[in-house]
Amino acid sequence: MKKILLDARDMEYPIPLQLSLSYLQSMSNEEFLYMIHRKNPIPLIEIAKEKKYNYLVKNYNETWYILISKNRNIDLKDFLDV
Repeated sequence: MKKILLDARDMEYPIPLQLSLSYLQSMSNEEFLYMIHRKNPIPLIEIAKEKKYNYLVKNYNETWYILISKNRNIDLKDFLDV
């Protein structure tokens, strides 16, 4: 699996959402989005749910880690670097 890293901690809304949606649209089943954010990106998670993507959200030390993949057969916990 190929990681697409998006460190959005210093980005202002709506840039992280726009970038992540662009990545998700062009991703293959062999890639996953790995976003690091200073807050929980609820709109992005809702979109992932609607599209039935595989996703994982983890809050650690006030930093949010969001992993999203179109591939529902992988365990995203295996790719979490926290």
